[in-house]
Amino acid sequence: MKINETALSGVFILEQSVFKDPRGAFVKIFQESFFKERGLECDFKENYYTRSKEDVIRGMHFQTPPYDHAKLVTVIHGTILDVILDLRKGSPTFGQYETFELSRENRKSIYIPRGFAHGFTVLGESAIAYYMVTSEYNSEHDCGIRYDSFGFDWPVVNPIVSDRDKAFPAFSEFKSPF
Repeated sequence: MKINETALSGVFILEQSVFKDPRGAFVKIFQESFFKERGLECDFKENYYTRSKEDVIRGMHFQTPPYDHAKLVTVIHGTILDVILDLRKGSPTFGQYETFELSRENRKSIYIPRGFAHGFTVLGESAIAYYMVTSEYNSEHDCGIRYDSFGFDWPVVNPIVSDRDKAFPAFSEFKSPF
């Protein structure tokens, strides 16, 4: 596994280890010792996946303290454009975002520390994104930033967005607890 820094402090792109033979492929997306050696939080409490179709935008999601979490996102089918927004008040990149293409083909994962909003759109017909998070879901601390309020121009003509995601506050109205 290889790890690559991004412009957002604490966010990393991981290139997965792939082992191929005549049967197919074996892909390692997580190894505790690899994460711990690099000081990355990895006491994962929940794993889940989303299945989304073309033109879907999910985001920008996070949980507030004390249920905030680090997140590892991997695509196991299709391709997504992943978007990360820094919500950490003291960070030099507060309010800045970065995008990453994740796909089954490029075998990349993204590690997102606490204090970031996360979202994505599907590039293609469908995608399955697999998540590992370091806290359990808590509905009272489940939050978001409106997907179209922080300056990112989503590459989607007719976005499919949940009513919940449309109702999140704009970034300009958000008071960060991070």
